[in-house]
Amino acid sequence: MRLKEPRVAPLPESEWSDEIREILEPAKQQGRLLNIFTTLANHPKLFRRWMTFGGQLLFKSTLPAREREMLILRISWLTRGEYEWSQHVILGEQAGLKPEEIARIKEGPMAQGWNIFDAVLIRAVDELHRNNFLSDQTWAILSTRYDKTQLIDLLFTVGHYHLLAGVLNSLGVQLDEGVEGFPE
Repeated sequence: MRLKEPRVAPLPESEWSDEIREILEPAKQQGRLLNIFTTLANHPKLFRRWMTFGGQLLFKSTLPAREREMLILRISWLTRGEYEWSQHVILGEQAGLKPEEIARIKEGPMAQGWNIFDAVLIRAVDELHRNNFLSDQTWAILSTRYDKTQLIDLLFTVGHYHLLAGVLNSLGVQLDEGVEGFPE
């Protein structure tokens, strides 16, 4: 982690407003009261709206889960978003990514072992991170498999997790207990 201590501490339950309790109680009941949630709870109005937006991208995306997780892991790696990396390694494995694929995501689109489409997905993230733009070649290949809605989901997913890495890194959101960060 870039910061060893949070700049903004997770909001303790004793300080939850009714609005925050309404948002966080379901996560608490499921045993998923993560540091990201309790930290962002320090800004209730933004937190509520972010939960809707982030939930759309994570749970209602038109992208296949495995491919969505590849995008998130790559942008997390490029932005040094260790918190998101740690959580999405778990989600990526649940979505069918193999450990060797997760390791390959760090190497980028030229790593040996990618099929053509997976390499293009990783390249798309690199292009968006570097240029804030997809090349015509990358767009054309993605368009052979994805419809317009999926292409928009891809763009918003990469953009959202790029933004989120900056927020979490700058706030100093610490890894959740029992979750591993970046590999050595």
